[in-house]
Amino acid sequence: MGTMSMFPLIMSMSLPAMFSMLIQALYNVVDSIFVARYSPKALSAVSLAFPLQLVMVAFAVGTAIGVNSLIARRLGAKKFDDANCAATHGVLLAVLSWLLFVVIGLVFSGGFIALFTSDKEILVYGKQYLSIVLCVSFGMMVSTMCEKILQSTGNMIIPMLTQLLGAVINLIFDPLLIFGLWIFPKMGVIGAAVATVFGQICSMIFILIILRVKQHEVKISFKNFRFNKMIVRDIYAVGFPAIIMQSIGSVMVSGINAIISMSGVEIELAETNINAFGIYFKLQSFVFMPVFGLNQGVSPIIGYNFGARNKKRMFSAFRWGLLIAVIIMTAGLLLFQIAPGWLISLFEADATPLENSSLMEVGIPVLRIISIAFVFAAAGIMFSALFQAIGYGFYSMIMSFSRQLVVLLPAAFLLSKIDLSAMWYAFPLAELGSLLVAGIFFVVLQKKEFSKMN
Repeated sequence: MGTMSMFPLIMSMSLPAMFSMLIQALYNVVDSIFVARYSPKALSAVSLAFPLQLVMVAFAVGTAIGVNSLIARRLGAKKFDDANCAATHGVLLAVLSWLLFVVIGLVFSGGFIALFTSDKEILVYGKQYLSIVLCVSFGMMVSTMCEKILQSTGNMIIPMLTQLLGAVINLIFDPLLIFGLWIFPKMGVIGAAVATVFGQICSMIFILIILRVKQHEVKISFKNFRFNKMIVRDIYAVGFPAIIMQSIGSVMVSGINAIISMSGVEIELAETNINAFGIYFKLQSFVFMPVFGLNQGVSPIIGYNFGARNKKRMFSAFRWGLLIAVIIMTAGLLLFQIAPGWLISLFEADATPLENSSLMEVGIPVLRIISIAFVFAAAGIMFSALFQAIGYGFYSMIMSFSRQLVVLLPAAFLLSKIDLSAMWYAFPLAELGSLLVAGIFFVVLQKKEFSKMN
């Protein structure tokens, strides 16, 4: 990471992660497609459950990002024992995070869904789905942590294979368990949740075996382990802002759903808008996930060279990452502008022509308007990656807070008073505001950190 030509280095580290993230996006979308085929109300339930799932993922990924950043910086500074200790603490923190979500799943699943709907069928589906994916989340927590630990050393292949394994297993078992195919019982929404957690558990088992039988630059060992508060502090200096940043996404989704629910439109139209937004959120993962995979490849390079005080290579990694992210997001923008109807048609259940027409009528403007924000988001993601990689995760958190709470939700609320379809323009406005904040932070870091580097 300190000597190889930058573009080939970024490609070698990012392509496996980008591919695995695309696979993750695929199974997220296919999961919703199968659920929609089972029942439109089941799709509504899964859409309403998604924000609390985002909080769970935020804890898993945010903590892992903190560990990843700390390990990369310690390796760059040649402090190998500190890197090993950070990795071991990371696995422990992943288990503790899972225990937290067991409690949340048992206590809050039903009440959370009830915040957005009074439909009994949706309430039942939502509680069933959330209870399983939260309470049996240990596979996702541990595998995510182990993936980030290996990525911090430059090993992108094993994390890719880990995610690929879980995604393929989920894709196979989704239709089997939802519709009761072959020897399997028809489980509906419960089947979708079981397929999800089963794939995550298989991923966890696979990567733990790999960590056990193969030698890696970072070692995880609980032999003579002693809990170190300072290491946990260093992990969450980056990890806590990352958790907050991703959890803010949950608040944003919940807020948008609440704005739709309280807009005063008919219940059927409100449910259609919620479904359209849920479909958008699944589809946009095809665009954002590759950029997040790029982020995973670029961040360790930035962190390593920041630790080695090599400003030229650090900025070279950032510039290449920004260029590639803009290209990916531009392609996504064109797809959402040209073929939104085809994308939405993937989620149409066995419904009347009127219902299909309603989803198209609402969903096409949603996809076209929100996707205007894609190119701005590309720059925002890479600035966030830069801040996190050098240990300034708090700046990334402020960017996300500004985008999704300070600008997006108030703007969406005000625009919804004009017309419900106008609220979607809040998304590009929020991305522009976030970029302004990122520029200010970059100028501050230029004076505070970058000017002191070689």
